[in-house]
Amino acid sequence: MALLPQEIIRKKRDGAALTEEEIFFLIEGLTEGRVTEGQAAAFAMAVFFRGMNLDERVALTEAMTRSGDVLRWELPGPVLDKHSTGGVGDTVSLALAPAVAACGGFVPMISGRGLGHTGGTLDKLDSIPGYVSQPDADTFRAVTRNVGCAIIGQTGDLAPADRRLYAIRDITGTVESIPLITASILSKKLAAGLEGLVMDVKVGSGAFMTSLEQAQSLAKSLVTVANRAGLPTSALLTDMDAPLASAAGNAVEVAYAVDYLTGRRHEPRFHEVTVRLGAEMLFLGRIAASPAEGRVRMEEAIASGRAAERFGMMVAALGGPADIIEASERYLARAPIERAIHAQRDGFVASVDTRAVGIAVVALGGGRTRAEDPIDHAVGLTQLAGPGDEAGPDQPLAIIHARDKSTADAAEAALRRAYTITEDRPAARGIILERMAERTA
Repeated sequence: MALLPQEIIRKKRDGAALTEEEIFFLIEGLTEGRVTEGQAAAFAMAVFFRGMNLDERVALTEAMTRSGDVLRWELPGPVLDKHSTGGVGDTVSLALAPAVAACGGFVPMISGRGLGHTGGTLDKLDSIPGYVSQPDADTFRAVTRNVGCAIIGQTGDLAPADRRLYAIRDITGTVESIPLITASILSKKLAAGLEGLVMDVKVGSGAFMTSLEQAQSLAKSLVTVANRAGLPTSALLTDMDAPLASAAGNAVEVAYAVDYLTGRRHEPRFHEVTVRLGAEMLFLGRIAASPAEGRVRMEEAIASGRAAERFGMMVAALGGPADIIEASERYLARAPIERAIHAQRDGFVASVDTRAVGIAVVALGGGRTRAEDPIDHAVGLTQLAGPGDEAGPDQPLAIIHARDKSTADAAEAALRRAYTITEDRPAARGIILERMAERTA
């Protein structure tokens, strides 16, 4: 009996489990144009409401993976990566990839652009003059082999079904489906030919998953499906109730990453997430016998300057300046207006509406609400205060980097609303909320 898209959609609409054959048929049809956008939207909505069991999630992930090319690597070390579900001030990739490379891993990191209130790694790298964020396949392979890491954008040949289905989900209100999120993330990672993956699942006011229960469900799905599909994967649930770094934007986050790698800046929250993710990657790649040993290796790679050296090599190999580490201020754009804002009374930062901080960056021109929106790489926020920090005349809540006075005024008003100041310092809390590995997934 011939398979029909409408019958598969009806079956899922009514709550039945789909077979592997049905899922592969639908995704192949989507890739080749035999399944219409309307049918794909109906399928996404049916999955949104009815969900998918584990077998269906694995089949959907593998079908989307095989919709395009799957990279094969022949390298003298493990091919590793991490993926973050998105946040504010999350510039970890720029530090993590070169640090893991300095430890002997190979990191072909395929990243995305920002959308909504979260920043995108590619937008940050595009603020480096000359950096080619979407090179040809041969260049991508060569830089990964010779440097140990290459951070680029998704090519049209990797998981094309995901690109088409995501565009449909984005305009039909079906993005927040754990089965669809799982397949979207993992299909690209499996297509990249990885041997180990660490998921950074954000939770809090600045994350897409605002509750711990949501984040746990997503992390469990990702870890379980990835391992079933043959990709060793673990996950860390990390706090996003405050910006991860004290900088949010594009050029300002590149400057922050350079300062971190060269030892000029050391913020405990950012450092903890970076070294813990790297430790997991080294453990999965069998470079380290345990996450604890992986942490020691990561700390040494950063402290010695070897990670900074790899970052500089990667930037130069992908068309950027050869001295970005030594003279980043020469190349990174600066906004004409810089304005410090202070709390209207002394005290301590009790909480931060992190989503509002991210939206303030977007309103400055540093993010986008539509995929085609242009980015102003120079604007953003620096010296962002976090929970527990003192607030008053000697300690700004943030420094605004703006193109003009009107956008600076709007950002100031948004930031004042985002911060809650109290007389007492709030209790400190850890940034790593939970670790999830295959045996606990």
